[in-house]
Amino acid sequence: MFKTPSILPLIYPSLTWKIKTSEKVIYLTFDDGPIPEVTEFVLEQLALYKAKATFFCIGDNVRKHPDIFQKIISDDHSFGNHTFNHLNGWKTDNKTYIKNVALCQVEIEKHGVKTNLFRPPYGRIKFSQTSKLVDYKIIMWDVLTKDYNQSVGKEIVLNKTLKHSEAGSIVLMHDSLKAYENMRFSLPKFLEVFSDKGYRFEKL
Repeated sequence: MFKTPSILPLIYPSLTWKIKTSEKVIYLTFDDGPIPEVTEFVLEQLALYKAKATFFCIGDNVRKHPDIFQKIISDDHSFGNHTFNHLNGWKTDNKTYIKNVALCQVEIEKHGVKTNLFRPPYGRIKFSQTSKLVDYKIIMWDVLTKDYNQSVGKEIVLNKTLKHSEAGSIVLMHDSLKAYENMRFSLPKFLEVFSDKGYRFEKL
């Protein structure tokens, strides 16, 4: 699936899947960083188009690469909590899951900043977990690039992402090693195509 099935926002109406707008705006999001080289590449590409994005960061990566997280902040992008250890909510008990979210928040706040944005790893979260994260705005997506899937060709990743993205789309990419080859090919072209169409890229 590159396009989120329309049934999911009906099942989880309290989560944010897309931004309602008539303007030519797309919301690029990046999961699983920050890490050297990959996140730095993303930041360089965004700067070329004066584009803003939202980075959903793993707390342990923020701990290991504080300078790169600080670069996200200084470049005026937004950021969100992606748990400390990239936990699958469906496979994790609520107490452990909420504690892991809190650990990520602590790591983020060491930089003198806060966030109320949260994205569940794999998009997998229980209703009972969402009810315990009432202080967060839970951000999902309507376009999944599948850049992490190395069996999907980079041209397919790009073309499907271009096809399904539209005004108000929340597009999910990854600043991870697994996704790097596909993302490195598709991100610059995605930015170019939609910039040429008069779109701008904003942070959540």
